[in-house]
Amino acid sequence: MLNIKDIEQAKNRIDNYIIKTPIVSSSLLNEWLGHEIFFKAECFQKIGAFKARGACNTISWLIENNIKPKHIVANSSGNHSQAVAWSAKQFGIPATIYMPDYSSEIKIQATRSYGTYVDLCETRDIADDKVKKASQEEGVYWIPPYNHEQVICGQGTAAYEALNEINHIDAIFAPCGGGGLLSGTLISTHAISPKTQVIGVEPLNANDAAKSLRKGTIQKNKTVPKTLADGAMTMAVGDITFEYLKLLDDMYEIKESKMIYWTQWLSHLLKLQIEPTSAMTMEAVVQWLSKHKSKKKVMVIISGGNIDLRTRLAIWDKNYLDKRPIL
Repeated sequence: MLNIKDIEQAKNRIDNYIIKTPIVSSSLLNEWLGHEIFFKAECFQKIGAFKARGACNTISWLIENNIKPKHIVANSSGNHSQAVAWSAKQFGIPATIYMPDYSSEIKIQATRSYGTYVDLCETRDIADDKVKKASQEEGVYWIPPYNHEQVICGQGTAAYEALNEINHIDAIFAPCGGGGLLSGTLISTHAISPKTQVIGVEPLNANDAAKSLRKGTIQKNKTVPKTLADGAMTMAVGDITFEYLKLLDDMYEIKESKMIYWTQWLSHLLKLQIEPTSAMTMEAVVQWLSKHKSKKKVMVIISGGNIDLRTRLAIWDKNYLDKRPIL
């Protein structure tokens, strides 16, 4: 399996391209909950999400190994599409992204803005089929959203930065879609801070990872999940990422109402634009903290901040700010 040297090599490759994102906190939230909570704000990352790390590392790794592609393809309904488009542009490589037509409008537009051709497909299965066929052509390289070792290494640099900046973290939380961010986070954390728990969080409406961990085999969602967490709408985790997810200390499944609650509150307290996929992790933090009597120090990876109008309207349809966070 991958190790910390792989993460460090990824960090060296992408340092000149990506942003070392800030760690922020809310003194008011810490006071209310009685614990120290730090947020690694990947919403400030290139393309507004951690995905830039994995895509950039993968292309840089290919060039480092003298296999620069003539064309890059990818399939995604979320931030990975933007990440590949942005990264391909950095290295002067044309790209095609296959996206389901129900993808976030702002993410479709952002992907196109990098000069990338976007092929909108009626279903995710069609997008997946098209990218597989395209990747078989000579000189074409497929960068999957999570099930790729160099993608995982790139994503792991977020936790690598965070844990080298803040010491003695009791637990680190990250959202789970396909498991790339969590896999990289696990590798970095086990090496830098072995006593720190690594905890995954996913929507209850898209809980294929939790089901997979309970059954011991990869379980696939039968239909496209209905959740505001578009960054966690994956149909199933990958065979590579699943091996890392098995090593997690816990996996929490979050209801949509709690996801909306924390999207509103984190946006208010941190003064940041935060995706529901990122915000849902705070509900897991609260549930985890409620089990502990002693004061804890936790890190939350805010995975992204790209929200379209449709999602924004759903988030603010009901006011949750009249009920402040408590344990």
